[in-house]
Amino acid sequence: MYFNYEASSVLMTNFIQELILLCTVAFCAGFVDAIVGGGGLLQTPATLLILPHYPVASIFGTTKIPSLAGTSVAAYKYAKQVKLNYKVLIACVLAAFFAALLGAYCVSLIDNAVIKPVILCILIAVAIYTFFNKQFGIQQHKAHSVKNQVLLAALFGFIIGFYDGLIGPGTGSFLILVFVAVLGFDFIGASAHAKIVNIATNVAALIYFGSTGHVLFEYAMPMAIFNVAGSYFGAKLALLKGNKFVRIFFLIVVFGTILRFAWDVLKFN
Repeated sequence: MYFNYEASSVLMTNFIQELILLCTVAFCAGFVDAIVGGGGLLQTPATLLILPHYPVASIFGTTKIPSLAGTSVAAYKYAKQVKLNYKVLIACVLAAFFAALLGAYCVSLIDNAVIKPVILCILIAVAIYTFFNKQFGIQQHKAHSVKNQVLLAALFGFIIGFYDGLIGPGTGSFLILVFVAVLGFDFIGASAHAKIVNIATNVAALIYFGSTGHVLFEYAMPMAIFNVAGSYFGAKLALLKGNKFVRIFFLIVVFGTILRFAWDVLKFN
């Protein structure tokens, strides 16, 4: 039986090059995601560019494993130093999990081109408000009763969970925004709670993509190791620097998200 060593060598070289690029991206995505979310804005588009020969569903499924691993490490590190509101957290987690499953199911039913211009307008408003309101997310405040907080957490958990299953990028940043602007958390507390909710949406997505065979484990597992490393350092830096640092980082990521959605909107038009 003839074996082409030259072709095999080329394939292995290409695989190693792809893996190095993907692991570098995964580290950076984990670092950003641990601080303010939005790591998917970097990881997913880069993976699509590096692995153009694979189906989009396989790319989405593959990136969920490093995202889940990195988010879990960041959540653990935050949870050791941040007091969690378990009533709010459980309500948000449950709603987000089932909504993410529903969103993944509805991918083929709803046109993203209709949703993205609306999200773009919301993001621009968020960026302007956060920039001019210097105290936004610096200190925790409670504007709702516990019952209302739980109901709002479930409502927005469902909305953002559905969005994560349907579209995805920027989910962590949207969760942080809700915990700060709607539920009255500071940025550090919001990041801690958002990470745990994001674990639920990632698990839901993995159930969907895994059950349909859309996970490239040969790429996903090494990427997960680097994403974990980036998340560890990102969470450590956020806890060290505090709310003002996270606020600035949040603005940077929101601005990047605006550019991403603006590109998508203009591309579809």
